[in-house]
This record gives sequence, C-alpha cells and structure tokens, in this order.
Amino acid sequence: MTAAPSLSRTLLWLAAAIFVVLQLSLWFGEGGVRDVHRLKGAVALQQAENLRLRQRNDVLEAEVNDLKTGHAAIEERARLDLGMIKDDETFYLVTGKALSGSATARMPATPAVVHAPKDSASESAAEPERQP
Repeated sequence: MTAAPSLSRTLLWLAAAIFVVLQLSLWFGEGGVRDVHRLKGAVALQQAENLRLRQRNDVLEAEVNDLKTGHAAIEERARLDLGMIKDDETFYLVTGKALSGSATARMPATPAVVHAPKDSASESAAEPERQP
C-alpha cells in the first residue's frame, strides 16, 4: 500500500515540473510573451519609419509632377537654387543685420542692385552695382 501514495506523489511532482518548464518556455522562451512584446515594439517603430518615408515620398512625387507639368515650379527652382532673374526685373540684396548698439545700426542698409542684362549670354558675368 505504500507504493500507491508514492507513485501519485511522484506523478504530482512530475506534473508540477512539466508545468514549470512549460511556463518558463511560455514567458521567456523563443516565441514567448517577452519575445512577442519585443517584436510588437519593433513593428511599431518600423511602421512609424514607413509612415515618415511614405510622407517624404509623397512630397517628392508631388514635386516631380510639378516639375514635369508646370513652368511655375521650374521657374521657382531656377530662382531659388540658381539665382536667376528675368530681363525686366531688378534684384535687391540687403546684406547683414546690424546690432542695435553698433554705429552701423544708425546707418541705412545699402542694397546691392543687379539689373538683368538685355543680352544674358554676353553680360552674364557682370558684377553687381552698388547703390548709395
């Protein structure tokens, strides 16, 4: 009669050990709860990065479409990036901002004036004129 209680106690300890091993595997093993939580965080970071890149791509795509179809976008690019001006325009460049306590702060700013040449090929290297 002593074999039956000893066998049931052994089976109980064996079931408890299997339960502990399965719980450890569930919480800390590969594909466990910690691993799933880490992967969810990585997926959220990647989705945020994908959204940022998708928005950047949309802006670039709109810019490409503007450059392909509209002359206004090309003209704006030429003005901003290359400093181009039209024949009938006058370009004013006001340089620097004087500090409030300096002697030059009381003097009016002197803009540099560039008149667009009539023949842009022959006069493209002309120096800007300084107006007093």
